[in-house]
Amino acid sequence: MEEEEKVEETEKKKGFWSDFKDFIMQGNVMDLAVGVIIGAAFQSIVNSLVNDIIMPVITLITGGIDFTNWFISLDGTHYSTLAAAQEAGAATLNYGVFITAVIQFIILALVIFLLIKLLSNLSKGTKKLMHKEDVEPAPTTKICPFCKSEIPIDATRCPCCTSQLEEAEKAVEGSTTES
Repeated sequence: MEEEEKVEETEKKKGFWSDFKDFIMQGNVMDLAVGVIIGAAFQSIVNSLVNDIIMPVITLITGGIDFTNWFISLDGTHYSTLAAAQEAGAATLNYGVFITAVIQFIILALVIFLLIKLLSNLSKGTKKLMHKEDVEPAPTTKICPFCKSEIPIDATRCPCCTSQLEEAEKAVEGSTTES
């Protein structure tokens, strides 16, 4: 009885590891891993954009206000900068750093939105180009004006009703140009 339980347990472990291996090797998981790595690299670019370009402009517009030094010291002592408070070991509530993080998130979300929108538009443009190449071929048949049967486009006489088609087509063309 114990041997059967051990065999079943071993099969379950093999099944679990085999299933896990199959899951990890799926294309979606690999795509997700690549996306996370690229996202982490992209975040450093956005952080630099916010900290080095946007926040200095906001600081200039707001008259020299530096968001990174917006904090509340929880020990009741006043510190001139966040660095001074952290150096003194004071507990601080860093709402200026939080504001900067929110701005970074909004910019990151905006850039990702614009990137996805651009890729979507490019995809639509490619599909339109592909459909333009799929132009319908020239018709190979026409309808007899007398018996309404389908006949080859270059036919001069209808095989069904034996009507002369050239005279009828000239008459139809003449009546449409007079209108």
